[in-house]
Amino acid sequence: MLPDTGVCPSLAKDGAPRSALESSCRRIPVSAHLAGVGLLIAFLSTLGCFVRAPGVGMNMAEGDTLISVDYEIFGKVQGVFFRKYTQAEGKKLGLVGWVQNTDQGTVQGQLQGPISKVRHMQEWLETKGSPKSHIDRANFRNEKVIVKLDYSDFQIVK
Repeated sequence: MLPDTGVCPSLAKDGAPRSALESSCRRIPVSAHLAGVGLLIAFLSTLGCFVRAPGVGMNMAEGDTLISVDYEIFGKVQGVFFRKYTQAEGKKLGLVGWVQNTDQGTVQGQLQGPISKVRHMQEWLETKGSPKSHIDRANFRNEKVIVKLDYSDFQIVK
């Protein structure tokens, strides 16, 4: 719970500063401190950083930045249920997008969702995949911050 506007959390109940370093808090209202924190978070977001308050969960409703990224996976990734497992993992993480086989023997697609979930899926695509697959490498490109999701679920494109 946030303190009342104008009340400094570093002051003892009698109004005396708790430490010499915190005495400047008497001159700056808490609302100004909170505004500064908001500006810092907005600035870091523009740099692609994500700042999370302690105890706040990681989901879209609580401010996790949405991103979109294209991917292509190389190796033994066709004929081993790679698309099916990719779709299942994406849905499990709450991501949307698509996955398809290519004529070059790779699997490609697009992921969209909260950055933390997309990062988890990227690691899964690079290191795990389906049980019978063998991943040589994964390429990720066209990563961008998005305002809203372009898809409503995770599809296998045939």
